[in-house]
Amino acid sequence: MDTPMAQPGAPEPQQIRVNFTTTSPDLQLPEGRTQLLVPADIKRYGLSRVLNSESMLATPSPIPFDFLIDGSFLRTSIEDYLKARGLSSETTLTVQYVRSLIPPVYQASFQHDDWVADVDVLSATSRAGLWSGSNFVAGQDRLLSASYDGLLRVWNNSGSVIATSPAGGHSVKAARFLSASQVASAGLDRVVRVWKYAEADDFLSGTLKPSLELYGHAAAVESLDVHGPTGRVLSSASDGSVALWTTSKSSAPPAPANLLPGASLGASNKKRKMMASSTAPQRGPLSLMQPHTSAASAVIFDPSDATVAYSASQDHTIRTLDLTTGRVENVITTSHPLLSLCAIQRSSSVLLAAGTSARHITIADPRAGAATTSVMTLRGHRNMVGGVAASPDADYALVSGSHDGTCRVWDLRSVRAGTRAEGGGSVGESVYVIERESQKGGDARRSDVPGRGAKVFGVAWDRAWGIVSAGEDRQVQINRGRDLLAAD
Repeated sequence: MDTPMAQPGAPEPQQIRVNFTTTSPDLQLPEGRTQLLVPADIKRYGLSRVLNSESMLATPSPIPFDFLIDGSFLRTSIEDYLKARGLSSETTLTVQYVRSLIPPVYQASFQHDDWVADVDVLSATSRAGLWSGSNFVAGQDRLLSASYDGLLRVWNNSGSVIATSPAGGHSVKAARFLSASQVASAGLDRVVRVWKYAEADDFLSGTLKPSLELYGHAAAVESLDVHGPTGRVLSSASDGSVALWTTSKSSAPPAPANLLPGASLGASNKKRKMMASSTAPQRGPLSLMQPHTSAASAVIFDPSDATVAYSASQDHTIRTLDLTTGRVENVITTSHPLLSLCAIQRSSSVLLAAGTSARHITIADPRAGAATTSVMTLRGHRNMVGGVAASPDADYALVSGSHDGTCRVWDLRSVRAGTRAEGGGSVGESVYVIERESQKGGDARRSDVPGRGAKVFGVAWDRAWGIVSAGEDRQVQINRGRDLLAAD
């Protein structure tokens, strides 16, 4: 029988020269094996098989790998990567390989009676847990939720409600743990409240009692941040104002009389006293600033200096505030209304991540002398970005929550050049997309509007709790948050 012959002129499979590198000492290739010719159409799975083979790492059991080229994760074939960047097939590619890590798998949901506006966590490694010192009881991790039904709830990690605040009647839009025994909240009634939190000896029940009511805002409060060691609270409101408060009753100024309950109703003193039914002391702000011309959507303390704050607004600006003088020290002007803000602490500086109404996240350098204030843009969401939170483990990662009904995890090391339609610059794309579990299955509502019925309003990222998100679906959702990204 004749042996089949190859057809004359049939092109040989194109090959690309690859130089493999890694930062993992236990995964180093032997000398002389780091360069290899691979098929141009090879993808991540194929490259993983090559690396695991006897002629390369000779691993006893296969290790799944991810691959980075020039800081971007390889999500296509090498051939498509070269074409997208206008590179020749003669190019020698330096490819960094890292262990493929565990995605942010779903773990639990905590059901509420109404939309959940905000969420915060208490654990041994959270801010409030560290501020609490020896007062934090190991293993007693807690989750704090703020809801449109006007209630605060404290949960344990089994999904049981430990404590619920007294009914307030007004939606609560923001809440934070100051410590293991103190909480701050604010919302549509314009009042910032400080609560004393205590648990029973069996840790199965607890109480939230108002200890201070802070008056000063003339409009709904949009955002809160706290600094436990100094007992300071920051708030921003829909009229563009930012206020600084103290949790110390003795050092707080008197509350403005015109903002107290019943003051605007022309009632007699006796009637006003009857209306002011709260037993908590009422105080005013240490300072009240008006840095913005539109709603101040978010405000945060600088992570290493509690005398500095950053605010983001629908007037398109991020402002650096000196809390000692009450002055605006720096202004970054963006192209779109800003809805959320977080700080990413680096070794000697801070980057700010601002969620926008234009579906992307702007990464900005707030230093007044920075050569470029806009560092990069993170693209991928299909609706407004209402929440952002930095990774607790890495200075190159964050999570965002959007009105499109998803959270996205971002690795700032994965960068590409922006297209002309994107306005150029540096662009990052998400590494993981976390969908709302409530929208999965046959009962989920279908809509042409991304996220309808499942908007994400707030998000937190903690070593113990993971990625925690609050949403329009009346749920707090928890996803795994550790080992999501490769270490440097």
